[in-house]
Amino acid sequence: MGGLLATRQSSRRVWFGLLAFLALFSFLVASRSSEAILQENPHLTNDDLAINRTLGFSKIFAIGLPERTDKRDAFALTSALTGFHVEFMDGVRGESIPDQAVPPGVDRKALMETNLGSWRGHMNAIRRIVEEDLESALIIEDDMDWDVRLKTQLKEVAKGARHFMPPGKTSSSPYGDSWDVLWLGHCGEVFPEQLPENEGKPEHPKYTILNDQTLPPPGKLTGLVDFASHPAFTRWVHVSGGPICSFAYALSQSGARKVLFDLSIDHLGGAFDNALAAFCRDGASGNLDGLRAKCLSVTPPVFFHHRAKGRLSSDSDIQGFTNTDVREKGTTENIMWSARNNLRNMMLGLEMESQF
Repeated sequence: MGGLLATRQSSRRVWFGLLAFLALFSFLVASRSSEAILQENPHLTNDDLAINRTLGFSKIFAIGLPERTDKRDAFALTSALTGFHVEFMDGVRGESIPDQAVPPGVDRKALMETNLGSWRGHMNAIRRIVEEDLESALIIEDDMDWDVRLKTQLKEVAKGARHFMPPGKTSSSPYGDSWDVLWLGHCGEVFPEQLPENEGKPEHPKYTILNDQTLPPPGKLTGLVDFASHPAFTRWVHVSGGPICSFAYALSQSGARKVLFDLSIDHLGGAFDNALAAFCRDGASGNLDGLRAKCLSVTPPVFFHHRAKGRLSSDSDIQGFTNTDVREKGTTENIMWSARNNLRNMMLGLEMESQF
């Protein structure tokens, strides 16, 4: 019995020692530039950086109204259990924004105060990227969900994003440096050749991920692509066409500067997600009058809006739902092993449950 106890204690020491090492490694990777880490640790690869505590970006900002503590509680626990760290940023109430701070060309009544506040919350996060001179940052809304295997997914996404780099060029970032916006979460996206202004032009290149078993089975995907006309379990990294919803997106330093100018200083052409999509669409259509945005999208996305169990009226802070019905179980479109729905299983070490 004593020998068994000693063996267990030894195993625990090894396990906790490994956890301490991983925690230290994650801290060092998350707090330093990718280039410096790779130079000092030649055994590491770009793919290793894609699964660090900030998912391969310099920082992750999660945006939401501070009074929605329910969303923050769920997000903090879910991200901790799936191995990444975020900094919460307070969302903004539109009514708190003075007329003098509204971008040129905006009719705030037509835009609505909720959309104005959403825009300002995102712009505050984007300004942080510029102010802190971050190499990149992921901005994510606080009611998002993702697959338990997110880091495995992002290793493939990183390969896809690097695919768009010029031949022979290298980058210390796991995602390369040939993009301004990397759209990881949206509620619908098209390939750029589907845009009317690109009719008759050659198709844009795509990086195809085949046999992705983290995807839902055929017939269960939602979006704007005709998934039935492609092989099942296929995901793409591609030039953005016109994504809908700003669920989760990364910005490079150059992208943050372009978006800060285009969606705040110069003008604002509508709700934030539509304006950011228009910014990316200009690049997809080769608009030389624009800022030549370089945007990539992941379709189907790896982040999607979670509809939590409880009152349906709690789903959105922008849309004024008054429905008093109650949802018995949370649900997330396009996500196979929902991290939000598997919180208990992850904490107890149980088998993951699929939504499909």
